[in-house]
Amino acid sequence: MSNVALGSASVTIGAACAIAGIIIVLLGILGYRPRWFADTKLLVGLMTLASVASVVIMERALITRDFTVQFVADNGSSQTPALFNIATLWAALEGSVLLWVLVLCGYVVAVVVKFRNDGDDPMMQWVMLTLFVVCAFFFLLMVGPSAPFTSFDPPPGYDGPGPNPLLQNHILMAFHPPILYLGYVGFTVPFAFAIAALVTGRVGEGWLVATRRWTVLAWGYLTFGIVLGAWWSYETLGWGGYWAWDPVENASFLPWLTGTAFIHSVMVQERRGMLRVWNLSLVVSTFALTILGTFITRSGVLQSVHAFVESQIGPWFLSFFALIVIVSLGLIAWRGDELRSPGRIDSPVSREGAFLANNLVFAGFAFVVLLGTIFPLIVEAIDGRTISVGNPYFDQMTMPIGFTLLFLMAIAPILPWRKASGEVLSDRLIWPAWLGVGSMVFAVVVGARDWAPMLAFGLGGFAGGAALRQVVLATRRQGWRGLVGRTNGGMIVHLGVVLIAVAFAASNAYVRQGEFTLEPGDSAVISGHTLTYEGSRIVEYPNRVERKADIRVDGGQVYAPAISTYPFAGQTIGTPSVRSTLQDDIALSVLSFPEEADDAVVLRATVQPLILWLWIGGIVMAVGTALAVVPGRRRNPIAPTSALIPEPGSVEASS
Repeated sequence: MSNVALGSASVTIGAACAIAGIIIVLLGILGYRPRWFADTKLLVGLMTLASVASVVIMERALITRDFTVQFVADNGSSQTPALFNIATLWAALEGSVLLWVLVLCGYVVAVVVKFRNDGDDPMMQWVMLTLFVVCAFFFLLMVGPSAPFTSFDPPPGYDGPGPNPLLQNHILMAFHPPILYLGYVGFTVPFAFAIAALVTGRVGEGWLVATRRWTVLAWGYLTFGIVLGAWWSYETLGWGGYWAWDPVENASFLPWLTGTAFIHSVMVQERRGMLRVWNLSLVVSTFALTILGTFITRSGVLQSVHAFVESQIGPWFLSFFALIVIVSLGLIAWRGDELRSPGRIDSPVSREGAFLANNLVFAGFAFVVLLGTIFPLIVEAIDGRTISVGNPYFDQMTMPIGFTLLFLMAIAPILPWRKASGEVLSDRLIWPAWLGVGSMVFAVVVGARDWAPMLAFGLGGFAGGAALRQVVLATRRQGWRGLVGRTNGGMIVHLGVVLIAVAFAASNAYVRQGEFTLEPGDSAVISGHTLTYEGSRIVEYPNRVERKADIRVDGGQVYAPAISTYPFAGQTIGTPSVRSTLQDDIALSVLSFPEEADDAVVLRATVQPLILWLWIGGIVMAVGTALAVVPGRRRNPIAPTSALIPEPGSVEASS
């Protein structure tokens, strides 16, 4: 059979299994099918096999250049290198939906395996129903408007254009989207448990305990995916930056903000039984924002340097987003009386008070970013004008929010629960405060003069000192186990955030950029660095031809920014080259090779300090997330009967 027939059959089987799963679970809820869970296990297995088969079939079509598949004809090419040929799957809409469904089915399988002994629990019925509904939506997308296996009749000798050149000139493109999707899709699990808790009325703290590691893992994947995306942008687009408040960047950042707020506020609910409505709203918002983000990314309603495809599926995602919001808000309103918190904040100067302030700031941050992202759509809908919201708005609005979060990140971990005395504060704050002062002095010594980076260094040192204090105390008490667990691993994450915050502030405040027209042997000086142009050369690759400019930096290594021509795509793009050190980065981009001068070059050089620490900070955050999911010492939940109860002797019960 052809790839079109096999792929279409796989997608159809997956959709049928998802719909059958909804029916079976509903029959179980109504009491007509006592053995519903056994049936759903089979359906989940078949659905997952169908999703795996559809991805394998599409990859086979891409690898074999089967241009009878429309997706391959539009995005594949015999000239695409092997690695990027595989990554072409997520370079366009239909393939990215295939990847989304594969990841989603993987999470559903993990849920079934994890809770395989809880088929009699009514809450599990609603968890599975929610998961099947989400699966059905995405499978129906592939059956309908986003069908990946439509047929194409290629003319003799046909060869496709390949993926967008920007998606096949850096290895990070092979890893950034899948990792980002692991984060995006991962929030489906806590969302399903939240819906189940609302429907069953088991709105205590137990559902949070059942999903805490799922949430942390999803957040960790999303975090690392965003960092990799910034890294890709920095090394690929050639404009010398890594974050531009682009609509697609914002689409991934929004659920990260609400997810971060949720991870912090659940600790208040687990410890004090507070913020129940708030936490349910946050987990719903996080999942809903992943759907809204996909609408922004794939609908083409907003212009973006990342928006490589446009489609007609925008109304589908917008309708699904509206359904999620309406149903969730309705359930929260229905359970309003049961969601009243048994506890209250005794003092604003307490850990729960700091966490609440943290949440409010994160919510404000998300609102600012969301408003700036969708405001052009609002204006266009009202009076038909097309506008854009640029960096000045985001920079001006988010800078004070970022500083506030750094301050709260410093004081929240050291504050005791309920109320803090003056003696406790002075004892716990003295060392972090001095580290903050020392960091600010260090910034001045190394040349910082603007108030923003100096404040970032000071608050970064303050927050980093607080995190280090907690790690040191934990390792003294527990040895190596002081590095694991949600709280202790979270402190490692805080250190990564500090590195990113300081690097972000410094790199944006002290960026230096210049353009130079150079003949072979000419040199230019920028920000104390000498750039010597040694000539150009032409290098041919299977998928492109590059004219490279050899630039020797500070008399040392030669770097080779280039202008790359992709004949099959009919596009020419710049390919930058970056010299990275712990102190600063020099990003080199060729703007043109003037025709009147055979070997001259127009070169743009961008010098930014501490860029490398952004990626180091991202790695530290990833390590901290991994440590956070390792079981550590923790308190028992207030109301464990509000969710699935682990079997006696299990890991969950004993940890």
